[in-house]
This record gives sequence, structure tokens and C-alpha cells, in this order.
Amino acid sequence: MKNLRAVLPYYRPYRGGLILGLVCVALAQGLGNVVPWFIKLAIDTLGEPGAAAADIGVIVGAMLGIALLAAVARYGMRELLNGISRRIEVDIREDFFAHLLRLDASFYLETRTGDLMSRSTNDILAVRQAAGPALMYVVNAIVGFIVALSFMVVISPQLTLFALVPLLALPPVVLAFGRMIHRRFEQIQEQYATMSTMVQENLTGLRIVRSYVQEADQQRRFDELADAYRDRNMSLARASGAFHPSMGLIAGLGMIIVLWLGGLQAIDGVITLGDYVAFFIYLTQMIWPMIALGWVTNLFQRGDASMGRLLRIMEREPAVLGPGDSGVLEVAGRIEFRGVRFRYPGSEREVLRGIDFVAEPGTTTAIVGGTGTGKTTLIEMIPRIHDPTEGEVLLDGMPLTELDPEALRSVVGMVPQDSFLFSETLHTNIGLGLDDLADADAEDLAALDTRVERAAKVAQLHDQIVEFPDAWQTRLGERGINLSGGQKQRATLARAVARDPDILILDDALSAVDTRTESKILADLRDVMAERTSFVISHRISAVMHADQILVLDDGRIVERGTHDDLASAGGIYADMLRRQTLEEEVRSAPEATPA
Repeated sequence: MKNLRAVLPYYRPYRGGLILGLVCVALAQGLGNVVPWFIKLAIDTLGEPGAAAADIGVIVGAMLGIALLAAVARYGMRELLNGISRRIEVDIREDFFAHLLRLDASFYLETRTGDLMSRSTNDILAVRQAAGPALMYVVNAIVGFIVALSFMVVISPQLTLFALVPLLALPPVVLAFGRMIHRRFEQIQEQYATMSTMVQENLTGLRIVRSYVQEADQQRRFDELADAYRDRNMSLARASGAFHPSMGLIAGLGMIIVLWLGGLQAIDGVITLGDYVAFFIYLTQMIWPMIALGWVTNLFQRGDASMGRLLRIMEREPAVLGPGDSGVLEVAGRIEFRGVRFRYPGSEREVLRGIDFVAEPGTTTAIVGGTGTGKTTLIEMIPRIHDPTEGEVLLDGMPLTELDPEALRSVVGMVPQDSFLFSETLHTNIGLGLDDLADADAEDLAALDTRVERAAKVAQLHDQIVEFPDAWQTRLGERGINLSGGQKQRATLARAVARDPDILILDDALSAVDTRTESKILADLRDVMAERTSFVISHRISAVMHADQILVLDDGRIVERGTHDDLASAGGIYADMLRRQTLEEEVRSAPEATPA
């Protein structure tokens, strides 16, 4: 169970409570094991001539006192150890989530969301059970076994030796079942992850499922996954079900030996009747540690399997790393690409091939080209969503790989192709990334409101927001589902503008906006973009024609560059795009022919 060693550092902040809890475990179990000795004394006292009620009363009083102390100790051990395991669960979950936030984009390209959800819920729960209840019961079982065994040896070493003979079968049985449980629990968790992924995808894409009338088909697929999940759980249940009776059988063989040989020794006077009764009770008390050992082994194997799944994520280092200094950057905004090449992990195809260009501070660079030519991948190099496979990207002459990603991204405002909004208010979504407002005064809040409203006006969204019933406090559904596609794009645009970044990146940010609204947004954006280094990706010539330089990508290479006028007269790819869009606009605006 090497994976569970990774849990040990999480005990460090709670070591005082852990030690006290373990003391309570030992005390509770030790006191409980003293009770049969008092039963022995009571039986032997009753068999002696002249026994008095006072003698029995002393024994009964001592037993009551011990039972009370044991009860207090049992409460303490559960309160302390189970409480610590809950805190460790929270600590692991926080560390796991923090690590997920550090991992790079390539990790999420190859990892299913449902798998991560499974690890952050079920797997962490299994680790908690190993870190708390399993630890408590294993110490309880060990102490109970040792104390009971000690009393048994005092009563009759010979009888103890015979009673322990069946226990020689214990190690191989525990080892065999432990491996079986570990393997089957891993299979269960993997199946649960697959099932979670399907549920997440169906809930997110419910409109598509309904539009294509796929409810029955998706239900059938889910039923198959659920049936496989049930079968794997049943396989584990069968293994666990066979484990406990096996432990009971081993213990039962010891009881048979004690009943026979112990009875003979009591008849022959080798041991007293009280010794015989106490010995049998101690052997019975040893049965619980043996059964508990099986249950604890089950918990430890589950926890070990789950911790292994967590460690496979937590031990993965981000592909995008920095020097660790996340201080504030003061930048002019000069971006330079030098011989940049890029391929996604696990792929031999180069998405970018030999990209060279310079974007001067305060200028706008537009990037155009067909679908799949590498436009988005190129601009994702700037905030270090990806790092180049070869070559380098520089900011004000410094390679981006020498800058901390967090510090770099603090000066970049990016509007991605996929407009993502959180299930928060519109005001919170647009103000995302601004200063923490936990201790803000009225003046700071007013300044924030001004920035958010100004950004919404630039995005041509302000007037629509104030018409909503709750205006700025309108709470959005998942991924902003209660907004139209154009409204979501404008909200994400406003979010980037509100940050007042030194570098602004618009990745096809107005594709869902009508041309009239687009022209208004572009007019306001020119003033915003004049103050910073900007990058614009668009399939619409109207969105890029005023850029200081236009780069045309084809198959990962820059095949044309220049201003709008230069490229329009060059007769290349850009000129073809312009001609095609001009014809489409003429057809769209031409009056319909009147039938004769």
C-alpha cells in the first residue's frame, strides 16, 4: 500500500490530535479487555468458601468504572480521528483542485472531465476512510489482539499456543484478498469515471441530444455503463463477502480447539472455571480484531487504489512552467515570434511551422486564414497556454519561458473562440479578474462599477443588461445558457476590456454578432486597441481591415503579410477572401427580383 504513504504529510498539522486519538484507541481497547479478567475473579470468588456479597460488589464497581472510562475513551477516539480524517479530506481536495488549475491545456485535451470529477469525489472519499476509520480500527484491532493474547498467555500458555495455530493461515488469506480487492476497486473507479463523463456530456449537450432525438439511444448507452458499474461492484462484493467468512472460519477453528482442550484442562484442574470462562471470552474478543482486519484491509486497499489514481494526476508536472516569481509585470507590449514551431503532445503533425513576426507596442495585428491553419494555436502562445516546440516568443525582448505564467497572464486580456461564462451574475462575470473586493470600500466599488459599465458599453451590451429584470445582478445559467450566442460573446469581450490589459487578444470574438452591431463594437474597440498591443483573429475582413499588419496563415505558415490595401491588391489568399465576402455582401443586400 505504497500509495497511502503520500497521505502521511497531511497528518502533520494534526499530529497532536492524532497522538491523543491513538492513545484513546489504546486506552478504550485496553480497558475493554480488562473486563473478562474481573469476570474470572468473580467466578473464582463465588467458588471459594465464605464468599461475601461485598467481594462481588467491589468487582462489579470496578467493572462499571472501567466501562465508563472505556466509553469516554471511545468517544474521544472517534471524535478526534474521524474529525482529523475529515480535515485531511478537505486538505487533499483543495490540493487536488489547486493542482488541476496549474496543469496546462494539453493535459485537458487528453483527460476526461468525468474522470477528474470521479477522482475529486469518490477517490478522495476512499482515501479519507483509509486515513481515519481504517487507521482507528487497525490500531484498535492490534491493541485488542495484543492485550487479549497477553491475558490468555497468563491463564494458559499451552492453550494459547493451540488456539493460535489456525492463525498461521491468516497472512496468505489477507494478502490474496487484499490484491483482489485493490484490483477490483480500481476497475470500479474507472467505470464510475466513464459513467460520470457521459452524464456530464449529456447534461451539457442536452440541446443537441434533443435536437437529434437521441434520448433513447443515450439512455441505452447509459444503461450499459450502469450495468457494467453494477457488475464490477458485485464482483467486489463477492470478494469482500468471501473475505469476512474466511476470517470467521479461521477464528472459529481456534474456538473449537479452546472448547475441547480448555474444557479438558478445567476438568483436570489445570485451570480454574474462571480461567476457562475468561480464556474463552478473550478468544472471542480476538475474533473481532481478526474480522476487523479483513474490513480494514478492504478500506486500506480501496484507499491505496484511490490515492494511486490521485497521485497519477498530482505528480504530473505542468508543461508550461516559470521561474516562480509572480510579481507585477511592467510591459511596453512588444511581441516577437522567432522561428516558432508547435506540435501537440502525442502528434507528429506540426500545427505551426516557422512563424516569424513582430507586433510593436500599441499596434494591432490581425491573423486570418482557413479553418485549421493554426490561428488560435498561434495566439495561445502569447499567454503561454502552450509553449513552442521549437523557437521562442518574446515580450519586450524577454523570452516568455522566463516569465511566470501567472504574472504574464495578468497583463493579457483574451477573448477565446468558445465564450465561457460562470453561473454567477453578469456583473461578476464581466468583473472577473479584477481586484479582490472582500475589503473594498464604497469608492473602490464605485470605480469597479464604472469599469464594468464602460466595458459593457464598448461591447454594445450595456443597454440590453439594464433592460433585464435584475439588470447587472442577473444570474446566468450554466455556461451562460440564458444568453444568446451574441450576448455571450459580447459579455466575454467586455470581461477582457474591463481588465484594461496591456495586450488584448480577440479570437474570432464577434462571429455570433450581426454585422451592424459588429461595426459599432469595432468603432469603439479602435480607441481601446490604440492604447495597447492587440491581436485579432476573424473570418470577416471588416473586422481586420484596419489592422496595422495582417498575417495570412495557411497550413501553419505565414504565406502573406501586410496592410489591407497591400494584400487586397496582391491577388493572393487574402484578396480571394475579400472578393468572396464582397460578393456575399452584395447578394445579401440586393433587392429580391420581382416575378413577372
